[in-house]
Amino acid sequence: MKRRHLSIAALICVMMLIATAGPLLAKKPSLDAWKPTFDPKGAKYKLIVSNVSHPVIKGVYTGFALRDALWESTKGQIYLDYKPFSMLGGEVEVLNQLQMGAIQGMGVSSVAATNLGPRFGLVNLPFLINSFEKLDKFVNSGQLFDHFMMAMDHQGIMGLDITGYGNYGWATTEPVRSLADASKIKFRTAEAAVNQLFYKANGLNPVVMPWPDVPVSLKQGVITGLDHTPMVCNITKKFEVAKYYTYVNYAQGLFIWIFNKAWVNKLPDDLRQTFIDTVHTVCAKIRQETQAQEEEEIAKAKAAGIEFIELPAADLKTLSQKGNTVHAQYKAEINKLYDGDTYRPADYLQEVQALMGYGAE
Repeated sequence: MKRRHLSIAALICVMMLIATAGPLLAKKPSLDAWKPTFDPKGAKYKLIVSNVSHPVIKGVYTGFALRDALWESTKGQIYLDYKPFSMLGGEVEVLNQLQMGAIQGMGVSSVAATNLGPRFGLVNLPFLINSFEKLDKFVNSGQLFDHFMMAMDHQGIMGLDITGYGNYGWATTEPVRSLADASKIKFRTAEAAVNQLFYKANGLNPVVMPWPDVPVSLKQGVITGLDHTPMVCNITKKFEVAKYYTYVNYAQGLFIWIFNKAWVNKLPDDLRQTFIDTVHTVCAKIRQETQAQEEEEIAKAKAAGIEFIELPAADLKTLSQKGNTVHAQYKAEINKLYDGDTYRPADYLQEVQALMGYGAE
């Protein structure tokens, strides 16, 4: 009898441990800090929009800013239900959901966007649009930028605008002070052809990996470096493992705000125009705030003991020269025209290179 009581007591203890540990193990990011101040139940139109990262990043917070601005500009007719934190899965998976109409929008990273819109790879080309100033120049270029935003139109996906998340470099678990050091690092890169071409051209070791898999892989040493921006690395706590950051600044990280074209076109004409105008207004404001945020996050990381490293000028020149081969290799994808394209340049990449002064520096 005594033994039976002990068994029951032990079983109860195990059940209590499962009951308390289960929620902790299954804990998901909370959106409580970003709840809307309005009741969305009365909206005539609802869209679900995804992003993989943390809304503390200005470029990611765009989704919540859009939600609130659309509610106001449409007088409560459109409700944008925003799902950051990879809540709907990795980017390639979510792109498929968007194309099928299972969700209606996405703030997709420029590195993953090439999976359905190769032309979007333009902004990943090394040392082409690699500063905040160049990005502003590109956004304000008229038909060149408009043509860029048509990259997924043939897939039934409408590109409207962009926000950013800073300049790309290397967060690593050991210091990278030269290309020789970099050759020893296993760099996580996104599922994007342009980035992989850049790494291979320079004899480096890219490891293709969805963003949700990065934290565990970094801690376990499956990867020893990240191809990413200092802002993202600091906010998402990657610097807790990778204690070094090497400036490369070979490209600007972007979130491209894309939407299911059929859903947008089903909106009444006035609401559709209001929707498009609101996206442009919000994205322009967020872009202005992103540069300051990058500077703030770098300062915070330095204060926390992260070492920031400058590559020698000769190594940067080598990276840039090898990057020329990536431009050549990916040129056909950038220049490819589709039936829906209204601007039909003979050499789109060359026009953008001329605008940016590429090769003249």
